[in-house]
Amino acid sequence: MINFILRVVINAVALWVAGYVTNAVVPADWGVIRGLDDPVSVLLAAVLLGVVNALIRPIVLAMTCLLQLLTLGLFTLVVNALMLLLASWLAQALRLSFEVTGFGAAFFAAILISLVSMLLTRVVR
Repeated sequence: MINFILRVVINAVALWVAGYVTNAVVPADWGVIRGLDDPVSVLLAAVLLGVVNALIRPIVLAMTCLLQLLTLGLFTLVVNALMLLLASWLAQALRLSFEVTGFGAAFFAAILISLVSMLLTRVVR
């Protein structure tokens, strides 16, 4: 249980950092990330993203196995961005305030979420 809570907190921090940096760096026509203003919405978005990554991402990665091989794994970045967009769509359906508009913002945010999550996981261990 402690591992799960720690994982959610790490993902929430990574999501918040990615939202903040993406909105500051990425051009507005690429899209923006909204709804990460309060800690509760960040935690709910992190849980939703975790559920999407646990349930749907493995299926998508298995279906795109050949593409993963042909691009030497770089297509994983596209899959991560699509999972972030899917989590945003589900958040909107559940009436949560988390929203990602645009593939460019999702792509850049997915890279940042992966990096920040990896660094925080190593620091916590």
